[in-house]
Amino acid sequence: MTTAQAPLAFVSGHYWLGGGNPTTTESSNGYGFGEPKYLPPNVSQAVFDKFAKKVVSAIGADNFTIITPDIELESYEDDDFGRNCRTHDYYRSFDDEVELVGSAICHPRHVHDVQAVLAACNEHKVPVWPISTGRNLAYGGSAPRVPGSLVMVLSTHMNRIIHVDTTACVCVVEPGVTFMQMSEYLREHGLLDSIRVDSSGLGWGSMIGNALDRGGGASLYGDRWGKHSGMEVVLPNGEVVRMGMGAIQDPEGRKQAAAGVHPADQKLNECFALFPYGWGPMNDGLFSQGNSGIVTKMGFWLMPAPQGMTPFSVTFEKESDLAALVDAIQPLDLNGTLQSSVSLRNLTLEAAHYGPRSSYTKASHKELIPEEDFEKMAKKLNTGRWRYIGAVFGSDKVREALIEDIRKEMTKIPGSKWATLEENPDESNLVRVRATYLQGISSMGEFAWMKQWLPNCSVIMVAAISRLEGKAVSDQYSRAKELFAKAGIDYISHYVAYFRTMHNVCIIPYDRKDKDMRGRAQWLARTLLKEWKENGWSVFRTHVGLMDQVADTYDFNKGALWKMHEEIHDTIDPNGILAPGRGGVWPKSYDKDEWIMGKKYIG
Repeated sequence: MTTAQAPLAFVSGHYWLGGGNPTTTESSNGYGFGEPKYLPPNVSQAVFDKFAKKVVSAIGADNFTIITPDIELESYEDDDFGRNCRTHDYYRSFDDEVELVGSAICHPRHVHDVQAVLAACNEHKVPVWPISTGRNLAYGGSAPRVPGSLVMVLSTHMNRIIHVDTTACVCVVEPGVTFMQMSEYLREHGLLDSIRVDSSGLGWGSMIGNALDRGGGASLYGDRWGKHSGMEVVLPNGEVVRMGMGAIQDPEGRKQAAAGVHPADQKLNECFALFPYGWGPMNDGLFSQGNSGIVTKMGFWLMPAPQGMTPFSVTFEKESDLAALVDAIQPLDLNGTLQSSVSLRNLTLEAAHYGPRSSYTKASHKELIPEEDFEKMAKKLNTGRWRYIGAVFGSDKVREALIEDIRKEMTKIPGSKWATLEENPDESNLVRVRATYLQGISSMGEFAWMKQWLPNCSVIMVAAISRLEGKAVSDQYSRAKELFAKAGIDYISHYVAYFRTMHNVCIIPYDRKDKDMRGRAQWLARTLLKEWKENGWSVFRTHVGLMDQVADTYDFNKGALWKMHEEIHDTIDPNGILAPGRGGVWPKSYDKDEWIMGKKYIG
């Protein structure tokens, strides 16, 4: 076995301590305590002070900061593609309904600190909202579902690449390890010729955080949750549990346990990241989009470096080509010919990559882009109403055979145009940008449009699921476009196929400082979800402010599944301190009817 070990002090450079956040304050009482903007529910200032003192005594004053009342949500400025807002949802997506702001921020240094903070939360009944890097772009950022929660930032210190096995192509990481950090590590250690990490267009995202939220990648290993193996979790009562093969003590770890070494510091079983199941009930799913524990280590299967890669794109002339295109994709995806994840974007999304909205139209933010401007847009960019971007991997012969089959089927649609990178050497070419992380090398280019499309550009994503069939996808598209038009917001759509379904990622752009447009975006997101429910659809991932409404769509047998989720959670977390409301799962200590958001859209 060949193993590369990261230095214990390795830090990626994407993080800052709470004390450096200009929207937080340390008061003069010696502990950095003060009155928070929002106290935790049913917690007095006196009790909060006792709680804060206990947390600081465990993790140090430098790792605890109060979110004070003087924070200005409306005028808050931050570079969302550099540092990260840890106090609230920078995009303010649902602040007009409830301001989702914590009481304080803490930065545990290791598992011992996580346990100490949980002990204080249990003692004083303070809810805690764990985050990895806290990016969660378009899905709520670092915002806690319950205002006044303690926001626990795991990435500041817990960011080690613990283990990389180049023979088995696996790794074990902590929550702060980003896709970019892993790519940098593989490059620095000369390992890119052997292994790659399924990467992202947002390389600063946490590998663990993204997998737990079931985010998707673009490569052969794009199902990140499906490619995890082994988890170490701290339960709400502070107990450390290892899943799968990790629950079997390594012989050396057994000796360490006998010598009194902390469970989190004991050697992992050598099959921790190799075989995800172990034996007996598999409980990993409790911690994915859930609130039953804090994941402190996680194993992942890495991608063997491909022999070669050929990226390609196909453009389609008409908006009405969508159904035929999906029907062409379905058999190719099912039989494995399409090796990378299906990435199909509409003209608006492609245009946003190359310039702001104002460079294509004179329409105001209250008006839709007119049809004649779309015609000019397509001509200017030499594209169609849809662009498919993909890649094939393997030897020259394998890639040639795959390309031949794909090209044959996709260019049957009249007006379609096939293109390769060689035909467009421009470095800003969208296909080139996506090709970077299709081969397992992190980048930041694909989502940079979010900084330029509108002034103060912000987005909410509503990612609906449908059958991977032309009619089903086209029907959903048509209904979504109608609702976007009613909201007066240009429809931006990115279709991604996973398993046997198509995910319609509806991207709702708005100016966060324009209250009217922000309100229209909120209405649109909630109305889309209501429409999806009526048609038997739902989403695979959602914004913190939409979680209650999404949970309501799972209504079979009077919501039996969510009742089960809550019964399990109440058993594991009897005090209801860990991320209450996450995933629409509410502990019995909360009156659910009082806490749910979007009430008029539910039921």
